[in-house]
Amino acid sequence: MPTFFLRRLQRFATACASVALACFSLACLTLPVHAADAHADEAKPAAAKKGRAVKPVDEANDDDAPVAKPSRASAAKVGKDPKEPNDKAEAKREIKAESKAESKVEATGRRTAKGDPQREDPMDRLRERLAERLGASKANDPHVMRITAHAPAVSPAAKTARSSAQGAPKKPAAAAHAGSDHAAHWAYEGDAGPKSWGGLKPEFTKCSTGLRQSPIDIRDGVKVQLDPVQIDYRPSSFRVIDNGHTVQVNVAAGNTIEVIGRRYELLQFHFHRPSEERVNGRQFDMVAHLVHKDAEGRLAVIAVLLDRGSAHPLVQTVWNNLPLEKGEEVPAKVALDMSVLLPTDRSYFTYMGSLTTPPCSEGVLWMVMKEPVQISADQIGVFSRLYPMNARPIQSASGRLIKESN
Repeated sequence: MPTFFLRRLQRFATACASVALACFSLACLTLPVHAADAHADEAKPAAAKKGRAVKPVDEANDDDAPVAKPSRASAAKVGKDPKEPNDKAEAKREIKAESKAESKVEATGRRTAKGDPQREDPMDRLRERLAERLGASKANDPHVMRITAHAPAVSPAAKTARSSAQGAPKKPAAAAHAGSDHAAHWAYEGDAGPKSWGGLKPEFTKCSTGLRQSPIDIRDGVKVQLDPVQIDYRPSSFRVIDNGHTVQVNVAAGNTIEVIGRRYELLQFHFHRPSEERVNGRQFDMVAHLVHKDAEGRLAVIAVLLDRGSAHPLVQTVWNNLPLEKGEEVPAKVALDMSVLLPTDRSYFTYMGSLTTPPCSEGVLWMVMKEPVQISADQIGVFSRLYPMNARPIQSASGRLIKESN
């Protein structure tokens, strides 16, 4: 049984006991008085016969009239002193005063419990919390609450699910994927192909609005005396990963180039088939892009054109370490010397462009080696089984300056 009901039951039992005790005491006080009145009535004729006057009960002091005053023995039975005056009125006053005191204490306790949070009744606090959960409103009586029925709030997600369950019209597939991971996934063909890259994600906007995009068809280059690229490649450990768009080789730190007074470090290289770059309209079987980054975050890419011919040892080393699953990065047990991939003739074309994959960031320094490097048909076939075509179409040169080594 809750504490609240036990407390109310205890108060009720205490009050009943007090009233019962008061009634019993009052009955005991009044019994001798009524008995004295009866004996006085019987004594009146006898006293009249003797010619004596009978005094009122409260004024009788004559020993010949014991009935006018209760005896000490009868008084002892009820626990009262026969000499105590106005016992009946005094008992009533005591009972009334006691009731007032109890009412005052109870009212004071309620006010204190209500006003003082340290003495607040836990059951009152529990009732308030229950009222809040059930949507109850307070009544005049602090121990009474009214429950107002209302429908629970429905979240937007629940409304959407409910509408779908009731046969609400579904959004087109293109709209349903907007903003999702699927929308951000780009490809080289289909709805997520190069023409749609700019609209797949806000970060990809440059793919459709940029004016310095790559790749381009390299034509009408201005022949100048270009400073040779200072290349410092050394045997390094590497890891191979099929990232879902190409085969990428992540190279350990320590391989650098220096061009136009800036120093760049090689991060990774990857492959495209066919070559993304074209030279005077000619497209090659494949191309390798060597991506470098300087201390300020600027990018420089060396493009090595791969043409059908004899097998290339570095390419074969990469193919030997191809992962069996996409997204799995396989560490190789051998070292890779990147200088082997570069052609003997280090002359190049250079221009400012962009990344050839989303987000198509611009401000990338491009250096396309003029001399292609040979790769076997079998090695081309291995890559073709993974990616038959992963080249972005040619972008507009937009009047950019293209420099060419003499």
